[in-house]
Parts: sequence; C-alpha cells; structure tokens
Amino acid sequence: MSELKILKERERQVHRNGVEAFSMACETKSTAGSVSQRACVFCGSRVVLYPVADALHLVHGPIGCATYTWDIRGALSSGPQLHRLSFSTDLVEEQVVFGGEKKLYRSLIDLIDQHAPAAAFVYATCIVGIIGDDVDAVCRTVSKEKGIPVIPVHSEGFKGTKKDGYQAACNALFQLVGTGKTEGISPVSINILGEFNIGGEAWMIEEYYQRMGVEVVSVLTGDSRVEKIKRSHGASLNVVQCSGAMLQLALMMEKKFGIPYIRVSYFGIEDTAQALYDVAAHFDDHPDIMKATQELVKGEIKKIQPDLRAFKKDLTGKKAAIYVGGAFKAFSLIKALRYLGMTTVLVGSQTGNSEDYRILKEMCDRGTVIVDDSNPLELSEYIIEKEADLFIGGVKERPIAYKMGIGFCDHNHERKTPLAGFQGMHNFAKEVYATVTSPVWQFAPSRDKGFMDSKTSLL
Repeated sequence: MSELKILKERERQVHRNGVEAFSMACETKSTAGSVSQRACVFCGSRVVLYPVADALHLVHGPIGCATYTWDIRGALSSGPQLHRLSFSTDLVEEQVVFGGEKKLYRSLIDLIDQHAPAAAFVYATCIVGIIGDDVDAVCRTVSKEKGIPVIPVHSEGFKGTKKDGYQAACNALFQLVGTGKTEGISPVSINILGEFNIGGEAWMIEEYYQRMGVEVVSVLTGDSRVEKIKRSHGASLNVVQCSGAMLQLALMMEKKFGIPYIRVSYFGIEDTAQALYDVAAHFDDHPDIMKATQELVKGEIKKIQPDLRAFKKDLTGKKAAIYVGGAFKAFSLIKALRYLGMTTVLVGSQTGNSEDYRILKEMCDRGTVIVDDSNPLELSEYIIEKEADLFIGGVKERPIAYKMGIGFCDHNHERKTPLAGFQGMHNFAKEVYATVTSPVWQFAPSRDKGFMDSKTSLL
C-alpha cells in the first residue's frame, strides 16, 4: 500500500513507537481540512452535564445544536427522565439580528413552570457568542424569580475543542458544589467524578463501595441529582474516573474545600481492582475496609475467570486498534486486551495530553502507531497497514471498522451495555470475542490478502 501523506501540520501528532524519536504534539486545535473526529466545545459540555437527571437542559441557539446532542449519552436514571428531553430556544434570523435574550427568558420561565426542575443549565452555542446575548444576566434574573439555580454554560463551539467544553461543564457544576448541607455524611465517604452511568455502571460501582463500607455522596454526573451535587463538598475523597472530563472539577474542589483526589479506572480486572484498593488504602485507619475489598475482588474475579480463559484461547495473537476520547481510557483498554492475549497496533485519543502520550509510549509495543486527534483517512490506512482484527472506538469510528471488514467494539457514550467493573470486563471480553471471531469477515474484500498487498490507496 502506498504511504499515507499526512498533512504537514499533523506530522508531529503521529508517532511510530520505538521507530522514531518521540515528540508528540497535542492539546491543539484541529488542523483545518483534516476532518477531525472531535466534537465541538458545546458537545463536550453536554456529554458531561447531560446525565444530571432532575435538571433542565436548555440549548440557547439554533435547533440543530439541540438535535445534534439529543439523548447524546446512554445515561440511565433511577428516577427522573427530564434530562432525556431536548429543549432549545430555536434561534432564527429575527433573534440573530435583534438578539435572543427575550426568547431565552420566556423559554426558561415556561419550562421551569411546566417541569419544576431542581436546577437549569443554559448552554451558549456559537451563534450566541457571535451576537453577544448576555446569557449570565438572563440566568440571574430567572434564578431570582424562580428560586432555583439557573446556570449559564459558556460552551460556544468556536472557542476551542471538546476538551474546553469539559472545562465549561466543570465550571457550571462548581457553581452548585458547596451550596448544600453536609450533615450525616460519613467520614468514610467519596464522590465519583467522571462516571456517567451509560449502561448502569455507576450502580455497579456504588454497590462495590457499599460492600466495602464506603459511602458514595455523589456521582458526577451519572444518575445524578442536583441536591447530591450541592452537598458533594462533604465527602472525604474525590475519585476521578474520566480525568479528561472531570479532573478540573477535582482540582477546584481540592483548592476550595481541601478534598484530595485520586485518578482511577473501572475498566478491566487489573484497573478495577486497583481502583478499589486505592480507595481502601486512603481510609487506612479503617482496616476492615481493606479486608472487605480483598474479599470482594477475589469473589468477583472467581466468577468471570473461567469464561475469560475460554475467550483468550481464540483471541490470543489477534490485533486491535483503539481510538477513544480520553487517553486514560486507552490505558485500561490496552491492559484489558493484553489480558485476553491481544496486542494493540494502533492507539489514539481526541483529548490526550503530553503525559498521557508519554505513558502510552511506555505501554505500547515497538511499531505501534500512536495518534492524536486523528481522522478517518489516517485511521483507515493504519488499520489496513497493521492488519488489525478489531477496532475499538465510538459511533463515528464504527463505519470505518465495517468498511475495513474487521470487528468493532463500541466503547463510547452511545452504548447500552455496561463495560465497567468485573462484570463489565466479562461483557467486554464477550463482545470482543463475538465480533473478532465472527465468520462474516471472511467475505469482506479487505480481508483478502491480495487486497491487503495491493498498491491501491485510500487517498
């Protein structure tokens, strides 16, 4: 296959591990013309705040922005479903010319009267930043009139990348943190940050901590409630699952309330066990917690180990490509795939930082392609070059995998099957086994050796 001609501006965002000097560029705006897989700032804020189930989520902008992000996460709720409704001020030409503040005010008043939310988030989109609506002023007015928090989310899409949307969401959440009462919270307590309960994972993880003897004050933001967020400053420890999305909130809470934090992952046997052990170790003045944790981990692994061994027999030697939002997720995926006997030949993220890529370099084998903010053309070419058998990504990567004639595993926020915790590892292994060993791939042209060796390029 002919060599892929990478855009000059992206040359330092692609690295072949061990083959060339490591100098990874990242945390930059997407290169014009590269057709980035990233989403916008507004989308970044929505995926973080969306799971707050008893809040009103109003998109201030054209109807397309609300349509684009409707039901954007699988975020399950044990109660209210208000977050699953999509509300928009539906700005049209008249408001673009004369301003949309009046329409925003009327929309908020009507929606709060109708749905009685515990709080309201108002998302500013690109057009709002251009026409200069004073969203903050409208929110303050409505909050005073209705007696609930009405919080502006400054997520104008042109301001940066999806990662800037995460920051906007953390800033919005921080306006709630510390405004509630903390009576009755155990000294052995935590908040779980960056767990979004896509397929019920938050419930599984909370159960683990309950069995360990640790109180979960708030999950931010899976199956979350406004009142729990308000009192989250009463917890003794913040446990950050998705560091790309929620680390900034942990840092803000540490600075203002003195709450320490640790970074964890609940994906894969190794990382899930380590996460639970790290929390237990934090409360070392309660040795019964560590003992309960050891028993829990031993029992859960014993349940799934026989099936994992069976899957590994057929998966050993298979190759995987990974492209996900945050690099921290990629760390766990590499470990989980190795547990199943698979190697990673391509790995990348949309929002990784320099330290993330340094860790990936150390984790990956020689020759593994590491990419930052990649695009469909690059991903397709490297998948063929490396003869991958599996692609792990999100909804935008699924068509790439199927066009390449290889298995696909959805590890993004649209899925419905839980992949966290010990049972999640079983679900993941089962899904990987089913897709990689499916007989359908023998009929895909790209699996033909002649196709793989041809000089035909996707360029």
